[in-house]
Amino acid sequence: MIAIITGDIIDSEKHPSSEWMGKLKNFFAQFGPSPMNWEIYRGDEFQLKVNKENALLTAIKLKALLKSVKGLDVRMGIGIGLETFLGAGVSESNGPAYQRSGRKLESLKDSKVSLSIATGNEFYDRTLNLMLQLSLDFMDNWSVVSAEIMMLVLENPEASQKEIAKQLGIKQSAVSQRLKRARLDLVEDLLAYYEHVCPEF
Repeated sequence: MIAIITGDIIDSEKHPSSEWMGKLKNFFAQFGPSPMNWEIYRGDEFQLKVNKENALLTAIKLKALLKSVKGLDVRMGIGIGLETFLGAGVSESNGPAYQRSGRKLESLKDSKVSLSIATGNEFYDRTLNLMLQLSLDFMDNWSVVSAEIMMLVLENPEASQKEIAKQLGIKQSAVSQRLKRARLDLVEDLLAYYEHVCPEF
C-alpha cells in the first residue's frame, strides 16, 4: 500500500515560478529521485509517492510550504491503495492509489475544498474528509507567518519553542502566539487521529 498526492498550485500564474519552484523541488527531493518518486508537470501540477503513514503530514507540510509564499495555495487529492503498475515515472505508474488521487483532485476543482483523501474505506473517507474540511477552515487562512512557523514545527517536531524562536530571531512568546494562531494543537490532533486509523486501510 502506498499513497499518491496529486496537486496543483492555486494562483501560480500570478507568481514567477522562481518564487516557489526551488522550495518545492527541495522538499520533494527528500522522498527520492524524480521521476520515480515525484514529478512536476504542466508548470504547476505535481505528483508525489509517499508511505501511506506519512501522507497527511506530507500534504499539510506542502500546504504550509506553498502558503509561506504570499498569495499562493495548493489543491491536493490524496489516494491510498496499491500500485499495480510501475512505469518509467510516477505519472506513468498506475493502480488504485493513483486513480483515487487523480479523481479526488478532479472533484476538488468543482468544490471549495483544497484537500481531500480517498482510502478505499468509506467510513474513514467520510470521517477524515469531514475533519479535513473543518481543519481547512483555518489552514486555508494561514498567513505567510503562520505557514512558515507551521512548516518549521512540522519539519522539526523535536525542536523546542526556544530553539524555534532563536532560528526565527523572535521571542519565545511570539512563537507561542503564532502557533496558537495557526492552530498547531488542532493540526496535531488531526495527525494523531490519522496515525491511529491508518493501519485500518
